[in-house]
Amino acid sequence: MTLVRTEVSGAVARITLDDPGRRNILSGPLVAELTAAFDDVEGRGDVTAVVLTGAGPAFCAGADLADLLAGADGDPGPVRRVYGGFDRVRRSPLVTIAAVNGPAVGAGLNLALVCDLRIAATSAWFDCRFLGIGLHPGGGHLRMLQRLLGAQTAAAMVFAGRRLDAAAAHAVGLVLDVVADDELPPAADDLAARIARAPRELVLATKRSLYEEADLPAEAAMDLEERRQMWSLELPSTAQRLRALARR
Repeated sequence: MTLVRTEVSGAVARITLDDPGRRNILSGPLVAELTAAFDDVEGRGDVTAVVLTGAGPAFCAGADLADLLAGADGDPGPVRRVYGGFDRVRRSPLVTIAAVNGPAVGAGLNLALVCDLRIAATSAWFDCRFLGIGLHPGGGHLRMLQRLLGAQTAAAMVFAGRRLDAAAAHAVGLVLDVVADDELPPAADDLAARIARAPRELVLATKRSLYEEADLPAEAAMDLEERRQMWSLELPSTAQRLRALARR
């Protein structure tokens, strides 16, 4: 792979978009490598959390203009391929952390939004950009933005072009933490390592529940959690932890 780098340390993988000369845009080749990278780390069976970041000054500057121009000529294939890049991250069963090292724009903002957690460097900023270049938002952008930030902040970003710097993104809940640029890699790695301390199968099951319960009524959510909690009580690692607690 030449546009995406993957490093694995224990139960944590780091996937880096590595096309800094093009600001890590979601070109066809980069999307193909990003998909392959997630296929690989998920297939290992020992990775629990993934840190996704960008090389160079940008996290991801969005779609390739060539793909948008193809859409203007009536071919939806390239645009759908862009969607496929961030949707592959959304569909990952692993816990995903966007370490946003710089601008996240348009489809690049989508790439951050689909992650379970986001940490930003102080130089990061977030910009919808769609209407500014004559595009309707795409890829589920409005749904994700509104669910995460509420209707008013989403409307300001989409309609008025309000760009959020790292501090503003933290204030509205778009990112969990803001750290100095040089502290972003270790901060993201530390968060991923804390997630990976729990048994992998338990973390992955809990992620499924987190999203499955979002639209369930209370009774159905309680039923789902009861089934999965009883399952977790049968895990050998859980029995060991409970016995240790009882001894203390």
